[in-house]
Amino acid sequence: MAKKGNRIQVILECTEHKTSGMPGMSRYITTKNKKNTPDRMELKKYNPVLKKVTNHKEIK
Repeated sequence: MAKKGNRIQVILECTEHKTSGMPGMSRYITTKNKKNTPDRMELKKYNPVLKKVTNHKEIK
């Protein structure tokens, strides 16, 4: 039987890519523990379209 845990999958989307006007989208899928981090995550990840490290925020 599978365990029921507090870990959920979240999608991180680049915040700078929307304002740049370039086509495409930079998204990452990761997991988080919803008990330890109830608010939205924000991580620095690499954006291959902009070719630099940018802030990626959790989307719903």
